[in-house]
Amino acid sequence: MIPRYTREEMGRLWGPENKYSKWLDVEIAVCEAWAEMGEIPEEALGVIKEKAGFDVKRIEEIEATVRHDVIAFLTSLSEHVGPESRYIHRGLTSSDILDTALALLMREAADMIISDIEALLSVLKEQAFRYKDTPCMGRSHGVHAEPMTFGLKFALWYEDMKRNLLRMRQAREAVSVGKLSGAVGTFSNIPPEVEEKVLSRLGLRPEPVATQVVQRDRHAEYIATLAILAACIEKIAVEIRHLQRTEVLEAEEPFAEGQKGSSAMPHKRNPVGCENLSGLARVVRSNALAALENVALWHERDISHSSVERVVIPDSTILVDYMLNRLKGILEGLLVYPERMRENMARSFGLHNSQRVLLALTEKGLTREEAYSVVQRAAMRSWREGRDFQTILKQDPDVTRHIPAGEIDSLFDLDYYLRNVDYIFRRVFQ
Repeated sequence: MIPRYTREEMGRLWGPENKYSKWLDVEIAVCEAWAEMGEIPEEALGVIKEKAGFDVKRIEEIEATVRHDVIAFLTSLSEHVGPESRYIHRGLTSSDILDTALALLMREAADMIISDIEALLSVLKEQAFRYKDTPCMGRSHGVHAEPMTFGLKFALWYEDMKRNLLRMRQAREAVSVGKLSGAVGTFSNIPPEVEEKVLSRLGLRPEPVATQVVQRDRHAEYIATLAILAACIEKIAVEIRHLQRTEVLEAEEPFAEGQKGSSAMPHKRNPVGCENLSGLARVVRSNALAALENVALWHERDISHSSVERVVIPDSTILVDYMLNRLKGILEGLLVYPERMRENMARSFGLHNSQRVLLALTEKGLTREEAYSVVQRAAMRSWREGRDFQTILKQDPDVTRHIPAGEIDSLFDLDYYLRNVDYIFRRVFQ
């Protein structure tokens, strides 16, 4: 089951209470820095820290008139603090607060997503080892290729998620940047020492060269990382959707007691969870495009980025958090059918051994082209007549002239294909 608390936590992170709390954290940290430099009386700082607060409904009420969210917030804050509020927001521009607080929010969201990835990695590893030695047919173009094991699919996804974890940590670092350098980033009314003190206290780095805003390539990297993560989630979802098709049915999503698949057909068990993940991945990918469009702003700043990121940053983090948890639940409860995998392997009459026969013929002295022609002719006959490929090879004089029947049998050994699975697992899980 999907842990509901996780989605609620991510939703609260982007709610107005938490957003304004982060704004307040930045404003108070700036006041503390000014006080350390002797520019704000200690008594005034004490009053500010004691009385600082805000009222969301009051902010909304003020903003309806002033049409400026930061001014509305500062007005509500002033109503709580009183006369000492004259020291608040000293030397700052709105984006100093907005961008620095946004960094705190994005970092917090990244921490939650990193935790989600780590939890998913644990499930992937467990399932990889559970099915490490479970043979199944590998497919290319959706067509039988050569045997593999079902555990290798999970090992592949585990490796994917290891890269996603690294990318997410790098994206967290990229956005852990604030700026408190004034209207166009020149520190005209606030000294660099204030920025250094505040950002150090908040665990952020300063934007080395800022305009009025932190540069939006950082945010684009973050959302693009989420888009790649969503694409990897979809990659897993698409595989499960294919495996659940009636003609394949090697694995399927868990189907809960009382769940119904169709309003018309009581027999249906549809991969709705994975289809849901595929659809949501499209949304996150489209958000990455919007984030890239935010990189180019007029001169030192316009606000064309603002309306976009108020949508795409919360939405993308909330969606990816949800997707990771939903996928984790699907994989934990995945229904796997090893016998069906063996039945499906038999459906192609042993043709998956064609490459071994090809190589054996070349080792006997045939050119690759000659060997390919002989093996392909026998393979096409197997398909056409629906007959065992091994038997057809033993009846083909162009084959038996070079490879005795007993040696042909040795080329149809399943273990041959799986002999390096342990080696691959050591590379992935070392």
